[in-house]
Amino acid sequence: MKNLLIRTFVALLNASPSYLISGSHARADDWGCEVILCLSNPGGATQFTECRPPIEKLWRELAKGHAFPSCNGLGFTASAPGYAPYYCDKGYRLTTRYSDRGRQVSCISTTPQTVSNNECYSDSDRGVHSSAWHWNDGQRQCRRYVTMQPHMRARPHYVDVTIDGIGNQRVWY
Repeated sequence: MKNLLIRTFVALLNASPSYLISGSHARADDWGCEVILCLSNPGGATQFTECRPPIEKLWRELAKGHAFPSCNGLGFTASAPGYAPYYCDKGYRLTTRYSDRGRQVSCISTTPQTVSNNECYSDSDRGVHSSAWHWNDGQRQCRRYVTMQPHMRARPHYVDVTIDGIGNQRVWY
C-alpha cells in the first residue's frame, strides 16, 4: 500500500506543472487536485497542516452524498461512497442473517476450528451437523465453524479511488 501511495504521489507531481513542492509543503491549483495529492501522502491524508482543510471538506461533502471532486490533468475515478460498518478478523468472513429478531451480523470462521469436546453434537432430527470429530496425530478432536461478533469500524464510510496507471485504494472516512 505504501508503494502504491508513493507512486501515486510521484504521478501527481508529474501530471501537471500546477503542483509545487517546497520542503514538506504541497500545493495544487484546485480543491480536487489538493484532495488527490493529500490522499496520496504515505504519511496519511492529514499529516500536513495544509491538507487538513481540503480533506475535512471532502469528508463533509461525501457525507452529504456529493460526488468525489475532479482534478484536471490526471486520470482518476472514484466510486460512489460506500458504507461498511462491520469487519471480521483474518480467517473469518462477515455473514448476515435475517430472523424474527431482525438482521443479525456475525463473523464465521472460513475453516473448521478445534473446539472443546463437549461442543461436538449434531441435530439429527433436522439432519444438521454443526461439528464433527476429526483425528489429528492420533488424537480425536472436535472441529466446527466458529462464530464471533464482528468489530465496528471507527470510520465506516469509504470511497474507492483509482488512478490511471497507478492502481487503486480504498479511502475510509
